[in-house]
Amino acid sequence: MAGSPRRQSGCYERLSASGKKKRSPEENVFFFSKLTYSWFSRLISVGYKKPLERDDLFELNESDSPYTVCPNFEKQWRKEMHKSTTGLMPSYIQRVLFKKTSFHGPSLVLSLWQTFKFLLIKVAFLKATANILAFMSPQIMKAIIMVNENHPSPYGSGYGYAFALFFVAVSQTLLHQLYQRNNMLAAVKIKTAVVGLIYKKALTLANSSRRNYTTGEIVNLMSADAQQLMDLTVNINLLWSAPFQIVMAVIFLWQEVGLSVLAGVVVLLLIIPINVLIATKEKRLKKSQMRYSDQRVKLLSEMLHGIKILKLYAWEPAYQRKVMSIRECEVDVLKSSGYLTTYSMLTLTCIPFMVSLATFGVFFHLDKENVLTATKTKVSVSRLEDFLCADDLNPEDVNTNYNGTDHAVEFIGGSFRWEKNGLPVLKNLSVSIPEGSLVTIVGQVGSGKSSFLSAVLGEMEKLEGTVQRRGSVAYVSQQAWIQNDTLQENILFGANLNRPYYELVLESCALLPDLEQLPNGDQTEIGERGVNISGGQKQRVSLARALYSNADLYLLDDPLSAVDVHVGKHLFEKIIGPSGLLKSKTRILVTHNLTVLPHADLIIIMEEGRISQMGTYQELISKRANFVDLTRDFSSEHTSEETTPMKASPSKEEDQLGRSLQPREPLKHKNSSSDQWKILTNNKEKVATGGMKMSVVLKYLQAFKWRWMWLTIAAYLGQNALAIGQNLWLSIWTAETAEVSDFTEWKQSQNYKLCIYGLLGFTQGLLVCCGAYVLTRGSLSASRALHRQLLDNVLHLPLQHFETNPVGQIINRFTKDLFIVDLRFHYYLRTWLNCTLEVIGTILVITSASPLFIVVVIPLGYLCLAVQRYYIASSRQIRRLARASHSPVISHFGETLAGRSTIRAFGHQERFIRKNHDVVYENLIYFYNSVISNSWLSVRLEFLGNLMMFFAALFVVLAGNTVSSSTVGLSILYALNIIQSLNFWVRKACEIETNAVSIERVCEYANLDKEKPWIMSKRPPVGWPDRGIIEFVNYKAQYRKNLGLALNGVSFQTQSKEKVGIVGRTGAGKSTLTNCLFRVLEGTEGKIVIDGIDISTIGLHDLRGNLSIIPQDPVLFSGTLQSNLDPLGKHSDLELWEALELCDLKDFVQSLPEKLLHEVAEGGENLSVGQRQLLCLARVLLRKTKILVLDEATASVDMETDNLVQSTIKREFYNCTILTIAHRLHTVMDSDRVLVLDAGRILEYDTPRNLLQRNGAFSEMVAEAGIRR
Repeated sequence: MAGSPRRQSGCYERLSASGKKKRSPEENVFFFSKLTYSWFSRLISVGYKKPLERDDLFELNESDSPYTVCPNFEKQWRKEMHKSTTGLMPSYIQRVLFKKTSFHGPSLVLSLWQTFKFLLIKVAFLKATANILAFMSPQIMKAIIMVNENHPSPYGSGYGYAFALFFVAVSQTLLHQLYQRNNMLAAVKIKTAVVGLIYKKALTLANSSRRNYTTGEIVNLMSADAQQLMDLTVNINLLWSAPFQIVMAVIFLWQEVGLSVLAGVVVLLLIIPINVLIATKEKRLKKSQMRYSDQRVKLLSEMLHGIKILKLYAWEPAYQRKVMSIRECEVDVLKSSGYLTTYSMLTLTCIPFMVSLATFGVFFHLDKENVLTATKTKVSVSRLEDFLCADDLNPEDVNTNYNGTDHAVEFIGGSFRWEKNGLPVLKNLSVSIPEGSLVTIVGQVGSGKSSFLSAVLGEMEKLEGTVQRRGSVAYVSQQAWIQNDTLQENILFGANLNRPYYELVLESCALLPDLEQLPNGDQTEIGERGVNISGGQKQRVSLARALYSNADLYLLDDPLSAVDVHVGKHLFEKIIGPSGLLKSKTRILVTHNLTVLPHADLIIIMEEGRISQMGTYQELISKRANFVDLTRDFSSEHTSEETTPMKASPSKEEDQLGRSLQPREPLKHKNSSSDQWKILTNNKEKVATGGMKMSVVLKYLQAFKWRWMWLTIAAYLGQNALAIGQNLWLSIWTAETAEVSDFTEWKQSQNYKLCIYGLLGFTQGLLVCCGAYVLTRGSLSASRALHRQLLDNVLHLPLQHFETNPVGQIINRFTKDLFIVDLRFHYYLRTWLNCTLEVIGTILVITSASPLFIVVVIPLGYLCLAVQRYYIASSRQIRRLARASHSPVISHFGETLAGRSTIRAFGHQERFIRKNHDVVYENLIYFYNSVISNSWLSVRLEFLGNLMMFFAALFVVLAGNTVSSSTVGLSILYALNIIQSLNFWVRKACEIETNAVSIERVCEYANLDKEKPWIMSKRPPVGWPDRGIIEFVNYKAQYRKNLGLALNGVSFQTQSKEKVGIVGRTGAGKSTLTNCLFRVLEGTEGKIVIDGIDISTIGLHDLRGNLSIIPQDPVLFSGTLQSNLDPLGKHSDLELWEALELCDLKDFVQSLPEKLLHEVAEGGENLSVGQRQLLCLARVLLRKTKILVLDEATASVDMETDNLVQSTIKREFYNCTILTIAHRLHTVMDSDRVLVLDAGRILEYDTPRNLLQRNGAFSEMVAEAGIRR
């Protein structure tokens, strides 16, 4: 092992931004530039000229990056956890005990406060200062009115007050934007800190706790719940600033109207109970909505990861109905929430005529959703705290500091379990494994073989005893975990490249022939979860990763089961065996291949979680116990396959691999028909460019439904007209009061004036209520329609799409983008419409008081539109890039959850945490640039609004007392409001355009190529196929146009009820043949005929629904055993029990408390791989079709289970046509005929006996496998 790479330490440095990245100049610019964000103008200019790209954006300040934020927060969280614990008592015991005491567990909010308190205090100070300046403007406005009343002509102090109003407004604008910028960055820092902690917790979470949280639920914690915490931070200052503004308003009003202001205060106090009731109800609705969202995302995640099974079994409609059922429940909650908002708006809008105009004006401009935001966040904080306080793996369960000199691993009376309060899975283990030895573990399915390795790794909860191990660990899991990265990076796994040793690893793992087929050699990117490579290739890459790590202890969970026999022999001889590269290392090998046992230094036989026997091969043979029965069954069933040391004539591939290594460059593209490498590079998410297409908005409005749109416009038009009418009525009323000389006459008209004012207010409230109701109905209609279209489009995509695109991209559309559609987009539309009407009304009111104002409005309005157009190009593209940057965060997190055991075994937690910081950092860059761009826009828009207000005040001063004081007051009041209205109008116009990106992303799947229709006009007769005759006629197929043919002129025909074995070396086209039969891959020439029907002329579901397949990787979905066996609900319980009995699972299922209703964990993690494969067999038994395809169906089970499966298939499918793709050649030796493939062509097709006599390709493969007839 000399020259092997040195393992990296636990500390990993991030890949720092290159010098080409644009460092943020914010910290080095002048004060004025920092206040006005002028330094950001160059980026806006670049975005206006061309679509922005990643390299155009400014980097984060180091203090805002996750590399700084996360460690600081984790330090405070550890302190909080330490305060909440007593001694070393496990957390789950503490929670049980503390329910009876005053202990409440660690507080997430308190930890966040301790981490970010100085920044939050700074934000609060800026908010307070901006609020005080906001109240100075009405006082200056009052002074202008006084000047107007007392001086018939323009007066000097009036000009001074106009300039003072402008100065105060500009100062308030700059301070408010400084507050907004710091507030948003504080919020995103909090979200970043929480996301980082969730990720780290997921890596340390105990398996018993992990089973309480599905991948979808944990992803929701990172996206939805962390987002709620961010939203609370954005609005947290309103908890004190709202009462502060009310108190200030009451003080000023007291000076004007005296005790009558208390009437308004009483009304405000009366609506508090109403708000409390609404908040309580909203809290319950939010919990329900998050629960349904979790269920939906969880189900979608499982469907997308198991999409191949859904398509092969034609189960898409059944699972589509399941998703839509959950979605309907979620939409019902959204409907209730929308109606609650309608009631809330009615309550808030009907009180204007009950309080004074000024008091209500201050209150009405408070955000009515803040109480509800806090309520939603309380639910999220509770969920986050529950997850973060869940039990971790106990590092003390395994003593890794074992300093013994003779043993690498030792168990002393060890008992272990997977679940809290569950029964022990491993019992009383006592064994010492010598250093440098090869130990094999054998046993039946479910006997505890894989659990033995998990106990060594510390993945199980230790009940009693001692476990000790020494040195570094490399782990190869039974189901290979592959990263979405290049093949080389998958093997290096964070280590430095040592080219000679790396080449040696490639040769030893039989990967060189595969590399020669790749376009970019070992730089070819492997798809998510290794979807674009075969099971055998995944396992060899996983083994290469372990081999390259140069660890001290190797834990190998049946890595030979997924590879061809001759490749398995090569791997054992070159790597695992006595003369392999690991001969000096300690190796613990779980295996079902008994041919390797004679080479083992120690054999452990597991039975029901115990070590039933242990010893060398000769010792166990001499004892003539269960071990002899095992070997006898093996040898009799597998046609004299030798159980003596592996010796066979070298294969062509081995000859090739055996050649001496020479220095080489990364291998270049070579034309190949290899079906395994059907996807050569992994597609990155495409980011749209250019302006928002009207077609996108039209799609939303069509889903919104036109009738709701027109009703919404009418309602908002009416309510804004009535709002202006109210204010004009008050203005007229005030003017008449000033002119009345007879108090008695004024008092008589008072009731009439008050009734009209009240009627206007009440009517406005009704229209607000109507507008909110129709908007809710329309938005729910859009949510339903767009979700249904997205789900339908995704399920109709061909399988190749899922193999070339990370699942995170699709999940991102069902979470982040649909969140915008559900809750945000209609709010932006409503706000923009309202602001548009307010701006028009404001201009009309001010112009009526000062006609000259129109001269100012036109150029300033044009400048506003110009600024908006100049800004929107950059904002829209930054939002698009941000949306795309969120997918890698989700994909990396999902990838980490899937491979957490491997990551922990290699000790690479810190490196993956650093990688998470990297992808989060990229996402934050877009957020940072987006926040600054918003502030850049706001400063400029509000400055233009301040100019409008200044000119409105100036024209009033110029008019002198020719205009009534009431009209002056109304004019300046509207001038003050235009700053906010104009800013909001442009901002919401930009928000609509940038958030339309979500609708664009949701709808883009409609434009992708779909697979052929599920059902066509031509349908096969009932009972088809009834004979099971399959005929390939000159069939050709390729995975992509730029690749060679994966099948090239294949022609053969099966007989009815014939058993055909399909064999061939890696890349021969075995899996492609199956894909073509199920039309996962459509042919380019020729045809496939089944019982007289060309399968290309019927629908996919008519075809796939009448075929059966047992895949190589057993896929189960979370839910009951019953739903996994029969998702369509076609079979009775009796039929299910019969199928389970045939698969030898009846006793196991009957032993479960819930029996058929036993909950299967996500991915079937609470069942062994063998049990999962047997359940897949039970599925097929229930379908009872005439054609069955076995795709390495017994690769992951022991020999006894293999025998059971094979005998069950022979017995139950005796009248069916069976196609068997095999790595273990013994499974096809009793076939009626064998089809030998090579490079997509048929080499041989005859009975096994004739092929063996012919001494051709099949005979050579049999000789290599050591099988004798």
